[in-house]
Amino acid sequence: MQTTSQQYDAEISLCKDIFLKKMKDYGTAWRNLRLTSLTDQIFIKAQRVKSIEEKGMQKVEDGIRGEYIGIINYCVIALIQLELTEDTRVELPYTEVEALYNKHVAITKQLMMDKNHDYGEAWRDMRVSSLTDLILMKIFRVKQIEDNKGQTIISEGVDANYMDMINYSVFAMIKTR
Repeated sequence: MQTTSQQYDAEISLCKDIFLKKMKDYGTAWRNLRLTSLTDQIFIKAQRVKSIEEKGMQKVEDGIRGEYIGIINYCVIALIQLELTEDTRVELPYTEVEALYNKHVAITKQLMMDKNHDYGEAWRDMRVSSLTDLILMKIFRVKQIEDNKGQTIISEGVDANYMDMINYSVFAMIKTR
């Protein structure tokens, strides 16, 4: 049996492969997206997953796993955008974006490993629908922080919420494999 780390890496590898192929097709047009737009894109994907889970069927062929991949990749884009707020370039070199993707995924994976240690892999006993709900909750938290112009009194920032959404999505992908 694969370890959580190996399973995580396999799912992220799939996401990264899709991300980089789309980058070859589209470049870094996503650099034009504001964080609020990225949050809304993540919301659309998570809401579709919840809708399919509740209805027990779908009319559009794209599967739930594809939506989780989209959530992960949009969250990575958001983390990159947060890092590059002062950088006005729209087109970024492929190697630079790949390095940024790897950097943010590595930080996010380490967060997962630390939390996984403390929580004893509780996610393995959770329902996928609960992971979806947690992603939606994190989206609404991010929206509130965005509406508050990024200011929080006691709570973590949007970056931590994006990382949590990545990790919940990877768990859902592992559970639906």
